[in-house]
Amino acid sequence: MKKALYGLKQAPRAWFSRIETYFVKEGFARCPSEHTLFVKIQEDKKILIVCIYVDDLVFTGSDEGMFAVFKASMKREFDMTDLGKMKFFLGVEVVQNDEGIYLSQRKYALEVLERFGLEKANSVRNPMIPGMKLMRNEDGEQVDVTQYKQMVGSLMYLLVTRPDLMFGIGLISRYMERPTTLHMQAIKTILRYVKGSVNLGIHYRREAASDERLMAYSDSDYAGDQDDRRSTSGYVFMLSEGVVAWSSKKQPVVSLSTTEAEFISAAHCACQAVWMRRVLERIDCKQGTYTIIHCDNMSSIKLAKNPIMHGRSKHIDVRFHFLCELCKEGVIELKHCNTQDQIADIMTKALKMDAFEKLKSLLGVCEVPNE
Repeated sequence: MKKALYGLKQAPRAWFSRIETYFVKEGFARCPSEHTLFVKIQEDKKILIVCIYVDDLVFTGSDEGMFAVFKASMKREFDMTDLGKMKFFLGVEVVQNDEGIYLSQRKYALEVLERFGLEKANSVRNPMIPGMKLMRNEDGEQVDVTQYKQMVGSLMYLLVTRPDLMFGIGLISRYMERPTTLHMQAIKTILRYVKGSVNLGIHYRREAASDERLMAYSDSDYAGDQDDRRSTSGYVFMLSEGVVAWSSKKQPVVSLSTTEAEFISAAHCACQAVWMRRVLERIDCKQGTYTIIHCDNMSSIKLAKNPIMHGRSKHIDVRFHFLCELCKEGVIELKHCNTQDQIADIMTKALKMDAFEKLKSLLGVCEVPNE
């Protein structure tokens, strides 16, 4: 049985087909934008939401009666165990109290530090030295590639609840082919930051839960990569005063201006906004009006609203002009914000301590209380 579920290539598809058939029979609708999400809405607007990860299920909704019926039905159909109110799921610790919901990975962070022998290291308050620029250090002393990849991979899973680590881990992951002592020093700095912040997590405030408006922030670091001069795109999505989606990624093309870099970053953010709007609509959290994307570059905003193909923009790849179509259709709206209030700035560069602490707080990252 274990081999049938975990050891064969076709096993995941066969299992998902089996459980999907069950959900359809029970009156659930599968979300076309996220195939592991199933939603059941009754005539009186009561809702039950189920999310699947292989053979683990998390469900929530608005009616205790629907919970009881669902659990009884699942136990009749499958050999299932009810673990009660969620406290731990796939390495993520969940604390639910009167203030809201906290997500963290304290236990996993401590395991990572112990694995690489840094559980007693001195902690630091910033994951990256401000202004630090990493590059391919061909003349540097090469370190153990396997260990470096293990460290990067272990840290990547921390990004599930630690958006403040996103830029630093994304940067060090670019040098896994031939890491040197310079890159190893950078990754150990991140681990020392983790050492001093194992109790941090994301807080979704209960009093802000009624605010279902999705807010986005988009930013870029022009020509930030020292090797190929590509820019770094970053975006952040906020809901209930907590971050729900974030990204820091090197752009696929070389930008010739800050306007182009910001325009490409906003286009990537818009794609994520379309997907999130569709998922939220399926769970009865319709956005209704447009989604605001905050951007701190006026030129890119004007280009999105009035795409005149002049000399400065006619070379931009046509796929990024998808942003203009969304603005015209009223799906999104680009809005200018001050650089000091640009939350996505934390996804694009190493910041000074005061700016880093401010933006980290705005993301909803804070100390997680004990249960």
